Amino acid sequence: MGLLSRASEIIKAKFNALLNRAENPQETLDYSYERQLTSLQNVKRGIADVVTAKKRLQLQTQQLEQNVVKLDTQARQALAAGREDLARAALERKSGIQQQLQELDGQVTGLEDQQEKLVANEKQLSARIEQFRTQKEVIKAQYSAAEAQVRIGEAATGIGREMENTGLAIQRAKDKTEQMQARASAIDELVAAGDLEELGSDKTQLDRELAQLASQTQVDRELEQLKAEVGSDGEKKELEEAPPSN
Repeated sequence: MGLLSRASEIIKAKFNALLNRAENPQETLDYSYERQLTSLQNVKRGIADVVTAKKRLQLQTQQLEQNVVKLDTQARQALAAGREDLARAALERKSGIQQQLQELDGQVTGLEDQQEKLVANEKQLSARIEQFRTQKEVIKAQYSAAEAQVRIGEAATGIGREMENTGLAIQRAKDKTEQMQARASAIDELVAAGDLEELGSDKTQLDRELAQLASQTQVDRELEQLKAEVGSDGEKKELEEAPPSN
């Protein structure tokens, strides 16, 4: 029995923890308010039942009181007729009814006391329920506001993190771009200076300088030849255009 009881307690604890995680305070407050209203209705029904029972006893009391009056009259009539035995019987029945009346009076008094207590409890309960209803609405409003604030805060936090990540990505892209630009500039300088050999080329720096010198010599030779040709053509043209001498 000890192990079963302990297992039951563990299950209840886990179940309560699950409920706490899934519990909606607004729904819980509304449910508590409905339960209190149900209790108030039960108290009101209890008051109605007590009043009904009291009315029933009061009706019985009225009937018995009428019987007492009737028996008292019959006893007087029997005694006047010389029937003392009948008068005694009527008085005995009257005495029994009077005892019942006393008991009924006690029951009615008890019901009246119970009714007063129930009415007082009903008023107190109504006041507490109304107070709870007002407090419930305030708490629900506060919870809704806090819930909205949490959602806004989470959204703002998410936006902040997203913007931070975006900023980091932009900075990384800038850094890589600057590195790439610096590398390209360095390569251009090396190529211009001739310090960086062409990929797959077996030419040395000396080979490139000699080739450049040869190319320059060839350019100079062709330029001199072009000058000579242009000068020769000019002289021929001048001779052709010169007027004949007399």
